[in-house]
Amino acid sequence: MAVLEQQQFQQLRQQLLEALDGQDLPEIESILTEELDAVDIAHIIESTPDRVRKDLWQFLPENLKGEVASHLGDDLQLEFLAAMSPEQVVISTQELDSDDLTDILQQLPEEHRNLILHSMEPEDRREVEELLAWPEDTAGGLMNPDLIRVRANVTLDVILRFLRRQNDLPDQFDSIFVVNRNDQYVGVLPLHVLVTADPESTVREVMNSDIEGIPANTDDMEVAQLFAKHDLLSAPVVDESGVLLGQITIDDIVDVIQEDADHTVMSMAGLDEDADTFAPVMKSVRSRAIWLGINLLTAFIAAMVILSFEEAIAVITALAVLNPVVASMGGVAGSQTLTLVIRAQAMNQVNSGNFRWLLGREMAVGAINGALWALVTATIAYLLFFNLGLSVVVGIAIFVNVTIAKLSGAALPILLKYWDIDPALSGSVILTTVTDAVGFFTLLGLASWYLL
Repeated sequence: MAVLEQQQFQQLRQQLLEALDGQDLPEIESILTEELDAVDIAHIIESTPDRVRKDLWQFLPENLKGEVASHLGDDLQLEFLAAMSPEQVVISTQELDSDDLTDILQQLPEEHRNLILHSMEPEDRREVEELLAWPEDTAGGLMNPDLIRVRANVTLDVILRFLRRQNDLPDQFDSIFVVNRNDQYVGVLPLHVLVTADPESTVREVMNSDIEGIPANTDDMEVAQLFAKHDLLSAPVVDESGVLLGQITIDDIVDVIQEDADHTVMSMAGLDEDADTFAPVMKSVRSRAIWLGINLLTAFIAAMVILSFEEAIAVITALAVLNPVVASMGGVAGSQTLTLVIRAQAMNQVNSGNFRWLLGREMAVGAINGALWALVTATIAYLLFFNLGLSVVVGIAIFVNVTIAKLSGAALPILLKYWDIDPALSGSVILTTVTDAVGFFTLLGLASWYLL
């Protein structure tokens, strides 16, 4: 099916929704089976309210549901597939590659997953069970066992004749993998080499031995970095003995990068990366309430700092005006560094050999920026209130808070990762508490000591 332009897609989407409203079954079936592919249908399901998406799912042919489900978020996969019988799931997913089917089964409860596995053909079940043995965020969880392997001593002509006889080649197919008699990986034969080299040459003479096998327990983000570093389109996955288990292709890596980006962005707001924009009200309330509660707790910590200086604020009302300025400057300064360090961690750039230098660098940046903006803020405060003492106090508070914020923004992700806490999920909440508390305490404490 041809890739639709955005305008065509929107027109078909509108036609489909109108057909659903009018219960025009022939039109619905025509659009779903002839006009849209699985990716487009999944996009429509995810971008419609709950009632409409359930109707859309019901109208999908059984043999199309599995492919559509493979493009849905985890929550929707679970919602739709858990409501189906094991036999229905097997029928709807029988055309999927084993790695895509494995990704779906990993989202289901273990009891439901086992029922589906026992409904499958023995050979298919064995292949999926081998993939399920690996965590989904590892190379083993990403790999597809569907590949072509050859020995190093055969000629290219033999391989070409073998390929011509095959009716079902892997969907992602840019390389042939070379193994020894023990099925251990020894090299790669790219397709462009196969079709351009002398057919009488042996595989050993033209294969690429520089691409190393990726251990199956390698973290998925580390795999993505290897693909980016070496410009790979595919790569072999091996076990601890070097036996070839499967391959990872670039489409899997694009998904990993997208999921990691979604995770980072959504976590900073206290949301799951699979948060459903069109989820029912109560489901959204539950998913967001916990971080609102945590934020309320941290806000009260900052409020208690202000409360302890109630007398100073009552005497110098200008402090109430300047409090948000100091806290905001620290919050922005810290967030800049926090985002930078989390990104560096995701790219595996931060380690024990450079994190001290990183802390020192950010503290220096904070001190210079703090001094610059302290001077600007103090000048503005003097022009507003004509109080030299107050201007000095707010300038010092800005300097201290920006410097501490930069240092905290660099240190927090490192400490949280050391404690096995996701920096993207909790770093911003902790940082906000630190910058608010430090800013309020510095400004109000200096004012109480110096001005009263």
